Amino acid sequence: MIAEPPVRQNLAPRERFGRHRHERAYVALVLRGGYHEAGEAGRRRLVAGDVAIHEMFDGHLNAVAPTGAVVLNLEVGGLAGGFATIADPDAVARLAERDAIAAGALLRASLVPITPQALDWPDLLARDLAADPGLALGDWARAQGLAAETLSRGFGRAFGISPKRFRYEGRARTALRAVIAAAAPLADLALEAGFADQAHMSRAVSDLTGHAPGVWRRGSSGCKTAA
Repeated sequence: MIAEPPVRQNLAPRERFGRHRHERAYVALVLRGGYHEAGEAGRRRLVAGDVAIHEMFDGHLNAVAPTGAVVLNLEVGGLAGGFATIADPDAVARLAERDAIAAGALLRASLVPITPQALDWPDLLARDLAADPGLALGDWARAQGLAAETLSRGFGRAFGISPKRFRYEGRARTALRAVIAAAAPLADLALEAGFADQAHMSRAVSDLTGHAPGVWRRGSSGCKTAA
């Protein structure tokens, strides 16, 4: 995990950020230039007017374009992770200079979803893992005519993480959202998220966030449950 990004961020040409996570949910609006992102929602090259929507603890890596980039980062919770575009990014940027909350509301109202760019089999695997955390990687590789080592190596190059870890973190985020939002027993939520039992879920959530599910549910010990 790295520090929360500044509201207005200047990214140097060809700058790279290895896979990382931020605790809070936020949106990144490209104002100038662009960058490539590979994360939970897939891979896409983002240009001015495009938006990357990050849920809390989403992981992603970035490679900045040769032109560099100027990005506006706003805390906007309650949105499903993915990519979108807006027609007037400068209007949001101008409003953010006076009122970041109002700018976030304007951005939310202006979003038009766009799909990831399916570039290769790693994108298909990321999509399938997100849809089915119980996906058998060996069966998937054989269906694609890929060796197991090719699957792990190629996915790692594309997303900065192994397929098994991608699946593990996805389950942990699903469990975390349920723990915060639902009052059901933790053991029941663990099974719904695909874990063998509550202990496995607790380890995964703690590994991802630094706090056990019970702490997130209580909202204590300094945990922030994202705006």
